[in-house]
Amino acid sequence: RMQSAVPELMDLSSEPQHVHEMYGTKPGTGRFANNCLLARRLVEQGVRFVQLYDEGWDHHGSVFSGLRQKCSQVDQPLAALILDLKQRGLLDDTLVVWGAEFGRTPMLQGDDGHQQSADKAGRDHHKDAFTIWMAGGGVRGGMTWGKTDDIGFHVVENTMHVNDLHATLLHLLGLEHERLTFRFQGRKFRLTD
Repeated sequence: RMQSAVPELMDLSSEPQHVHEMYGTKPGTGRFANNCLLARRLVEQGVRFVQLYDEGWDHHGSVFSGLRQKCSQVDQPLAALILDLKQRGLLDDTLVVWGAEFGRTPMLQGDDGHQQSADKAGRDHHKDAFTIWMAGGGVRGGMTWGKTDDIGFHVVENTMHVNDLHATLLHLLGLEHERLTFRFQGRKFRLTD
């Protein structure tokens, strides 16, 4: 069924012009906006899990121009996806999660203090404080959990371990994380262990 349904599903040209304007899509291109619209179409057809990837976030250099450009490519289509799901009555049952593999340090990497090199400076990997946001799927809107220090380096309030995040995601998907346990070499292991 999927093989027969996908060609029609992938044809974004059937969407009305106002939808293309909302997402910023250009049919026939490999843009992130097209993928967001495709995600909505997949959800409409009952696909239970849709995962989107977007590359080009590894800003070890040129963070000032690169990050601004990258955000301009994803902000509009992500906002459109959430609005579109909500308008179609799909957001209550669809959990949207945005995140990355880790955060970035708040200080520059590769900057020797000269303006010329500051334009080319980047940010290093930072595992201790970073942002993930969620919408729909039972998430309470407008809520923020956790807080960093003034420069975004250390978590100073409501630290959430990645295991707790996974347990929360599983709960929102209707799964009790403590029941997802298996025995291996005499010990019980959990997905959120």
